[in-house]
Amino acid sequence: MSTASLLLAVDPVPWARAQMAFTLAVHIVLVPLGVSWACMALIAHARGLRRGDADALRLARHWSKCMAVTFAVGAVTGTVLTFEFGLLWPHFMDRFGPAFGIPFAIEGLFFFTEAIFIAIYIYGWKRLSPWVHWWTGVPVVLAGIGGTVSVVAANAWMNEPAGFTLDAAGRVASVDPLALIFNAAMPLQTAHMLLAAYVVGGFLVASVYAAALLRGQRERYQRLGFLIPFSVAALAMPAQMLVGDLLARRLHTHEPVKFAAIELVHTTSSDVPEFLLGRLQEDGSVQGGLAIPGLASWLADHRTGRATVIQGLSDFPADERPTTAEVNVVHWAWDVMVALGSALFALSLWFGASWLRRRDLPRSAWFLRGAAAAGVAAVVSMEAGWVVTEVGRQPWILVGHMKVAQAATGDETVRLTFLVVVGLYLALACTLVWILRVMARRFREGDERVDDAPYGPQSAHGPARGGRP
Repeated sequence: MSTASLLLAVDPVPWARAQMAFTLAVHIVLVPLGVSWACMALIAHARGLRRGDADALRLARHWSKCMAVTFAVGAVTGTVLTFEFGLLWPHFMDRFGPAFGIPFAIEGLFFFTEAIFIAIYIYGWKRLSPWVHWWTGVPVVLAGIGGTVSVVAANAWMNEPAGFTLDAAGRVASVDPLALIFNAAMPLQTAHMLLAAYVVGGFLVASVYAAALLRGQRERYQRLGFLIPFSVAALAMPAQMLVGDLLARRLHTHEPVKFAAIELVHTTSSDVPEFLLGRLQEDGSVQGGLAIPGLASWLADHRTGRATVIQGLSDFPADERPTTAEVNVVHWAWDVMVALGSALFALSLWFGASWLRRRDLPRSAWFLRGAAAAGVAAVVSMEAGWVVTEVGRQPWILVGHMKVAQAATGDETVRLTFLVVVGLYLALACTLVWILRVMARRFREGDERVDDAPYGPQSAHGPARGGRP
């Protein structure tokens, strides 16, 4: 066998999984910005119009240009993902594409709507009347929400399939679009992701201004740039904790394998302890970690408490549940998500208590340090949540109908495409960070004519009203 053949002679399934996981992990970072940044820009914009606040208008104008850049990059990474469905999972798309494609077709309509109105909103500075211009941003917010609902509906359908019938060959014969989109798992999973978008987007943007405040840049512009996105995230955080609790308890009844993986439950029992960290062994025992007696049962159903029975992994065939290694990945990802989410919730309470008492930020530098780290913490928590969702569904790509190994491509060159995609995405990420830093520096230095009133006459060095800004 030649050297080239040896290099390509690999099992394509793990490489297909790795490529899909990597591209999803990168794309998901841009999603919260695409969904929530327009809303935060409109909040600043409305404040500027109502109060004649020049700093708020500057902030809205700067954010609108930054969100256009992240939207463009998100469009690229999202397009790659779309192609990957067909390239990496051809057998899944062949059998279930007519059903799976419906929510993505709807998402495409929201995507084009969002793109159109982002262009109008950015072009509208100095060209539209103030409130007409503000209203052109509203469809951007609504389209971002609609697109998220569509995509998450598709993922929820993969967890709890509904709304289709199969023919004798096992392919989709008919589809009920409403039943498919509004499947049983969709409402809570969608709410969880939408709230996550505002939590992550808010903390991520606020963390940039928190770092500036720590460096001593205490101008009103920086304070406002911190307060708006942090307030959005802090308001969404309590709702996110509630929805997360409801979703976890729903997993106990409707996705018992995933719930057992989260809680490291091998044998069906009641009074199940909650393990913080720890690892499941092949014999079903748990090694390490801190066990809190009865807490897992109580969290599964508050009404029956420690008497709640949790179905164990051993109740399911070995080839229809995650491997022991995958179970440990799910459990640790869950612990990371809950730990960081709880820390962000505590930071939000700290901020809220200070604001209610003094209408000001907490005076401790530790608060700003926590706020500066909150952006990364929120992203890691969101990534961990998606690991729980996707790895916890293994070995299924569509629960009860098709396994990942049955869906994957048989093309052994997928390892090479994985390496190429990683290289391209790293280059894209570096370029995005560089562009945003350049934009921020030029904005600070006045290269964008920020001294001009957004809706007033241009200064002598700028074009006349109606020309290019």
